[in-house]
Amino acid sequence: MSTGADSPVAPAFIEGAKARNATAADWMAVGAGTIGALMALMDTSIVNAALPVIQGEIGATPSEGTWVGTSYLIAEVVVIPLIAWIERMLGMRRLLIGAATLFVMFSLVCASATNLETMIFGRIGQGLTGGALIPTALTIVSRRLPVHQQPIGMAMVAMTALVGPIFGPLLGGWLTENFSWHLSFTINLPIGMVQLAMIFLAIPKSQADAGEFRNADWLGIFGMVLSLGSLTTMLEEGHREQWFESPLIWKLALATLAGFLMVAWGQFRAERPVVRLALFRNRSVAASVMLMTICGMLLYGTLFLTPQFLAAIAGYTALQAGQVIFMSGVVAIFAAFLFPLMVRYFDLRMVVCAAICSLATGAMLAGNLTAASVGSDLMTSQMFFGIGMALTVMPLQQIVMFAVSKADAPEANGLISVARNLGGSLGLALIAAVQDLRLETHHWQIHSAIGANDDQVQSQLDGIAQGLGGGPEGAAAALQAFDSIVKREAFVMAFNDLFLIFGVLALVSMPLVLLVRKAPKGLPVEMAH
Repeated sequence: MSTGADSPVAPAFIEGAKARNATAADWMAVGAGTIGALMALMDTSIVNAALPVIQGEIGATPSEGTWVGTSYLIAEVVVIPLIAWIERMLGMRRLLIGAATLFVMFSLVCASATNLETMIFGRIGQGLTGGALIPTALTIVSRRLPVHQQPIGMAMVAMTALVGPIFGPLLGGWLTENFSWHLSFTINLPIGMVQLAMIFLAIPKSQADAGEFRNADWLGIFGMVLSLGSLTTMLEEGHREQWFESPLIWKLALATLAGFLMVAWGQFRAERPVVRLALFRNRSVAASVMLMTICGMLLYGTLFLTPQFLAAIAGYTALQAGQVIFMSGVVAIFAAFLFPLMVRYFDLRMVVCAAICSLATGAMLAGNLTAASVGSDLMTSQMFFGIGMALTVMPLQQIVMFAVSKADAPEANGLISVARNLGGSLGLALIAAVQDLRLETHHWQIHSAIGANDDQVQSQLDGIAQGLGGGPEGAAAALQAFDSIVKREAFVMAFNDLFLIFGVLALVSMPLVLLVRKAPKGLPVEMAH
């Protein structure tokens, strides 16, 4: 069955449209996939709050410590597109058992790390195995649940994609402040044991296919690893390396291009390419992947900006900042519960448009911060972010399932997951590039707007100098103190600029929804039964 062209009838739905309800084993299988995805997604950010403590204990500098998070994300992005091939080769049961077991083992390696090398080794292992747990959750939903119950399963999985990265810093900060950072990793042991028990009970055995290994698109596999690994590293390190002023960035860019050329060559030479780019001929898939990339930028970008602002301007601890961010997760959970009802009565394209407007509204509200703003001033914007994220991610995942056959669902789910992660890297790269530029611009704009001979400015400087002891030393200290006030204001203005950029980005992406084909008219009615 071709999935390259658009069709007025969604193949995946026609194949699954049977008048039956899911069994207890089906729901347990979905639960196993959901728990695994939650565990993997939570670990993308759980170390963020504990990172300063971890750096001190393993002897890493702040720049080296960033690789504790970066190594996980790079490994995860690299492996996700390969999961459809690995699942065909091993079978879903073997894949999940192996991934869950190894994820827990690598988590224990991280918990016992005493140096940076061991920690990065463990985090790479976590990323490689966690990357297998994320797209398989969506695949289980598409295979095990009947059409009218798929939105419920989709809501369960989507909640993990939203709540996991949000809940991670909050949980990690709480464990670190009250117990130990080691628990941020060892907590995966009981979670993994529960998932393994559910897998053994609910996922049936299937035959391994050695032919998938012998006939694999090895050039495409190597190209995928090379391109995605190099691209993600380039986005993560670009700002620190001054982008293309650095030989490293040039090498990473060339490696990215070479890798993509290998993947493209495999589309014509391999019997079954590792990733079928022909899926992008389906405009619903192409538009959904593009929108998910932008959603990833907004999700990870706002998750980074909000705690940074609260820490730098309001003096919040990591745990306090995590509590503010978690408001968006709470709202997202409520929105996710409403999603199955929305599918019955609303065109999914309209839901996506409304969600994008919610994201833009949240970003615009957050773009009006002042130096006196605190967590409560961000609560309304967090609510809009939560609604927008939940009701963008879930419909896009559902649209992709509408648009492809069940046989293509694993690859399509992998594309959606990669798009979200790459979007996150793009968002963080955008923040790194724009923040310093706008900070410097606003800093000098404020200075130029303040007259050096202004009586009010001079009076304020004299007052500060007298408070610092007077004399030449007091005057010099007063100038430094005054400049720190200016820098603080410039910092707030730079944050506002970034939030506004994300808001505009959300609005500009909205026309992409027009490329998505409407779901078959009979399906929403069928879901209602």
